[in-house]
Amino acid sequence: MMQNALAGALAAQAALNAASQNISNVMTPGYSRQGVVLSAIAPSVGDPHSAGSGVDIQSIRRFNDQYRSLQMWQASANMGESAAKQGYLTQLEQVMSASGSSISGGLDKFYAALGAASVEPSSLALRQGVITEAGAMAQRFNNLNRVLSAQHASINEQRTALVTQVNSLGGSIARLNKEIVAATATGVNPSGLLDERDRKIDQLSGLVDVRVVNQNDGAISVTLRAGQPLVVGDSSSVMSTETQLDGSQLIKLSFAQEKFTLNGGSIGSQLGGLNEYEKNSLKPMEDAIRTLAGEVAGRINGQHAAGFDLTGQPGKALFVFDAQNPEAMLKLRPGIVAEDLAFASDASKPGGSGNLQKLIDIQSQALTVLGLGSVTLSDAYAQLLGRLASESQQNQSSLATGKVVRSQSEQDWKSTSGVNRDEEAMNIIEYQKMYQANMKVIAIANQLFDSTLAAFG
Repeated sequence: MMQNALAGALAAQAALNAASQNISNVMTPGYSRQGVVLSAIAPSVGDPHSAGSGVDIQSIRRFNDQYRSLQMWQASANMGESAAKQGYLTQLEQVMSASGSSISGGLDKFYAALGAASVEPSSLALRQGVITEAGAMAQRFNNLNRVLSAQHASINEQRTALVTQVNSLGGSIARLNKEIVAATATGVNPSGLLDERDRKIDQLSGLVDVRVVNQNDGAISVTLRAGQPLVVGDSSSVMSTETQLDGSQLIKLSFAQEKFTLNGGSIGSQLGGLNEYEKNSLKPMEDAIRTLAGEVAGRINGQHAAGFDLTGQPGKALFVFDAQNPEAMLKLRPGIVAEDLAFASDASKPGGSGNLQKLIDIQSQALTVLGLGSVTLSDAYAQLLGRLASESQQNQSSLATGKVVRSQSEQDWKSTSGVNRDEEAMNIIEYQKMYQANMKVIAIANQLFDSTLAAFG
């Protein structure tokens, strides 16, 4: 009786300690609740009158739903991919749609100035208005081109920072693997280490889309979704960026003697989202804007050269186009003045407007832009903006959905693995009663023992 009660009291103490630990960590992010696993001790062999030999503390169990954890990490990766894109999409959409920076608005004002000049082609004031609007339109192209170049630079910086974080988290997970294996082998409760490792994986999943596999010794293996290893046992890979001649970056992964070149599809989450935006949105937009600028310069310069200025001289280039110059991709030819505008189609009639009308007609001419087909200048920009707005809206929807799914996955995890205040309060009451009852049995056993001694005294 005494032995049974002592075992029960010790078991109650262990259970109270576990409940106390749970309550003290009720606000700790990622904490998995713990509980005592008890089992009855069978009676000794040859003792048919014994009900048993008390209770045994089999283990301190960590209640963690691995399936819910995997769901939470996947939700984090999906949300991270959309979140990485949205800031850039929003910025670009705002710049391209703003009335003061829209290229479509610049084209309209330039052609409006040409139309105004057609009323009196020899007017220096109206000609100067054309030059002013031509310069303003070129500046709009340059401003947008600078935004696109700045986004490239920002993505490169952000990508490098994320790669550094991935390496740090991978190293931490490998270290925790080693500590968990050692703790498990020596019988030490690794629950705190396991929680910390899960928190690191959760942080990592917000950067890259990972797959996690448990090993028999308590360690885990972490890979990218395409299978490239990030952590195996107590070893972690090294991720790096490599800048190419054109300024773009490649992401490399080295593990042991193996080397991998990664793309957006194999990475996912924030890092993959940056790659996807740069490849599928930013670069095509950059190419399209440069194509438009080149077409504007080429077509207007070509037609301008076919006319004659106020002095009867053949027209010269109105614009200078340099696709490799992010600061001044499109600009007016230096030194151009109002008299240089070649509006006339006949050298003997320098005040004519025959060539001016042909310059105006360029606005409705079709050109070919990759991904858009045959479109006019204004329609091309409108379609680019519309496509960008649609992509931004879809991504915003994905991000909003991702946030909801992530929040729900956290709640699902907490419902099975987190601490429930009411449940733990009830446990403390029950374990306290269990302890008091066992101590009462010990007291009764002492009384019986004393009574037995007195009877034989």
